[in-house]
Amino acid sequence: DDTGAPAYDPAILLKIILLAYARGVTSSRQIERLCQENVVFMALSADSQPHFTTIADFVSSLEGEIVSMYRDVLLVCDELGLIGREMFAVDGVKMPSNASKEWSGTRADFAKKARKMEQAVGYLVRRHRETDRAKEDPAMGKARERQIRTLRSAVKKVKKFLADNDDKVGPSGRVKKSNLTDNESAKMKSAHGVIQGYDGVAAVDAKHQVVVHAEAFGEAQEHDLLVPMVEGTREHFQAIGAAADIFEKTKLTADAGFHTEKNMQMLFEQDIDGYVADILFRKRDPRFAEAARY
Repeated sequence: DDTGAPAYDPAILLKIILLAYARGVTSSRQIERLCQENVVFMALSADSQPHFTTIADFVSSLEGEIVSMYRDVLLVCDELGLIGREMFAVDGVKMPSNASKEWSGTRADFAKKARKMEQAVGYLVRRHRETDRAKEDPAMGKARERQIRTLRSAVKKVKKFLADNDDKVGPSGRVKKSNLTDNESAKMKSAHGVIQGYDGVAAVDAKHQVVVHAEAFGEAQEHDLLVPMVEGTREHFQAIGAAADIFEKTKLTADAGFHTEKNMQMLFEQDIDGYVADILFRKRDPRFAEAARY
């Protein structure tokens, strides 16, 4: 307010953000529109109609505090008896990020792409000179100038990435593809084809479907995500005052995407009552030994 811009109560901003997230809305522009058009959001925001830049700045600058609020919500749900603690189900969904999959690759891929773009810039510059000498249509020359600026900007972007980043290495030691725009995301198969994005994984309590832990991972496969989900869920319950390990009495279920020998060993060693769909069941069942014949 000292500089003339309107000030907003952080509690109001937090309320409308929590409600928006609960309804699957994660865009600051869409939240701004809801505060202008939706009567529930208008009431929660005291009809203050915060600008989308204010909402975006609030989320980006207070991320840690907002995440801790979700833990407080978990505590309230637990005190109200909404968490049964009998079974947690773990599953994931592929979500696109705001990054292009065409800008994914290894350092070698990016170096090759930079060389190709530099060659293209050189060709366009030569053509530009020839156009000037031949006194051709000025519009074509301007179009080539735009192409040259675009390619030079892309080359600069690639070279900066190569200077600041190393190749990402997976748990198996193999090099994973990086992304120039969002290097925490990954290229992955989804129901809508290949996307650049995240695997959003949630652990949900069976009684009232309260989410007890959730994370977004830049991993194409779910094989290595069961361990961090178990550890994250355990840490949440320890933070809200659970004296014993939450998995001493709570069952854990997951689909075949989480089934690996390493994960089964982890469940066995930590004495977790886990039920994970076995992708190799038929191969081990003698009744299916000759299934391929039929």
